Amino acid sequence: MGLKENLSKMEKLSRLAEAGGGKERLERQRQAGKMTARERADFLLDPGSFVELDKFKTHRCADFGMEQRKIPGDGVVTGYGLIDGRQVFVFSQDFTVFGGSLSGAFAEKVCKTMDLAMKTGCPVIGLNDSGGARIQEGVVSLAGYAEIFLRNTLASGVVPQISVILGPCAGGAVYSPAITDFIVMARDSSYMFITGPDVIRATTHEEVTMQELGGADTHSTRSGVCHLEAQDDRGALSLARELLSYMPSNNLEDPPFKDDGEAPDRRDAELDAIVPENPNKPYDMREIILRVADGAYFLELQKDYAQNIVIGFARLGGYAIGIVGNQPAVLAGCLDIDASIKAARFVRFCDCFNIPLVTFVDVPGFLPGTTQEFGGIIKHGAKLLYAYCEATVPKVTVITRKAYGGAYDVMSSKHIRGDFNFAYPTAEIAVMGPEGAVNIIFRNEIERAKDPQAERARLVEEYRATFANPFKAAELGYIDEVIRPRDTRARLVASLKALENKRDKNPPRKHGNIPL
Repeated sequence: MGLKENLSKMEKLSRLAEAGGGKERLERQRQAGKMTARERADFLLDPGSFVELDKFKTHRCADFGMEQRKIPGDGVVTGYGLIDGRQVFVFSQDFTVFGGSLSGAFAEKVCKTMDLAMKTGCPVIGLNDSGGARIQEGVVSLAGYAEIFLRNTLASGVVPQISVILGPCAGGAVYSPAITDFIVMARDSSYMFITGPDVIRATTHEEVTMQELGGADTHSTRSGVCHLEAQDDRGALSLARELLSYMPSNNLEDPPFKDDGEAPDRRDAELDAIVPENPNKPYDMREIILRVADGAYFLELQKDYAQNIVIGFARLGGYAIGIVGNQPAVLAGCLDIDASIKAARFVRFCDCFNIPLVTFVDVPGFLPGTTQEFGGIIKHGAKLLYAYCEATVPKVTVITRKAYGGAYDVMSSKHIRGDFNFAYPTAEIAVMGPEGAVNIIFRNEIERAKDPQAERARLVEEYRATFANPFKAAELGYIDEVIRPRDTRARLVASLKALENKRDKNPPRKHGNIPL
């Protein structure tokens, strides 16, 4: 066969691959408000940068008449391209071909993409839209999933991995996104679950729809599986691009530095009035974060889940940073099970990829109650403690108000290798609040007093004068500097600059044993 014939064959195969499951199925996909697999890859990447791999690959199944049904590409589009000029590897599942179901060949394409990403130190972005395992291939498809899970695990902490859910993702297929760093979902068109509504109905007699069970809203508010939610495919893909802008390409690089020219020493007098004088009055920690960040912009993650803690990315003086902040407006900023897990995983991600951590503290303690204790707040709270202790990236902490008990220790305190620890004049650093402390310390004195109520009030004020300020901790060196709130940005930027070449390490070991 000559060159002309081979070129003709190549063009024919290319057309067949690009046709996917056929014109009718592609149109059905678009009518559902979804993009096609190739459209998604092209939209995600810088224009004209996508290079496709394994375009002609097909399955090898000869059972159930599958040998008569072969489509080049076999249900997944794989390759590489650029995002903001940086190379990334991508796989985009094609629901129009065998329902996007995973075959042995499909898995091989994904695994090749991930292997190349690891070898070249590039992020991996998976666009998920699949009916699950290809039943006709039986255990071959299960083996394919396991090969992908293994690579997700080995790539964890080496290159960033982002999963974008743009359609169904059910059964064993959910475990690949679950291992990746971040999950972005498109509202109404995507869902994730282990067992579907029919199986649940048959086994537990519960009635639930697919969206109620595993839709973007459910995973954004109730399970915490979803980190970012978008209205449609384009919104979700844009969020994946934005997420990547705060990350290095791999664990040996630093995050991209983007100086927008904003003054690093900008002062904001309005910060002086955000924390109320009444220690029991709530306020929104986001107000402080937005007033400090470059461009007053904060990419918040999991914003509708465990709302008593705030996590996300921002920039300070051009430096990409991870922010963790207690949220006094919800549960008074107490740490509970969900908040501890949410923050711990984020802290560990930032530490993996050399992203400095800035922590804003206003925490009265861990949430009390039998629900929390029976649910394992001890081990789950310890996850956040473990994450901060383990982290060797630059860590800068600002105590805005309360820092009580063990929660003070946990929230990136000086004692667990906080590099710079600042406090506002409103900071209260103590074992517990004044009222609770006085009731324990001076119980007998109060009982013997002529006017117990007046004596308690006097002792509370005395305790407050001693501990409801940052100066005792500053005397001991636990606080590096008491700062005016208006100076927060200037002090943080200067700290990040000072820590730019920080080097710290943990003892040699295979890995630690985080309290899972």
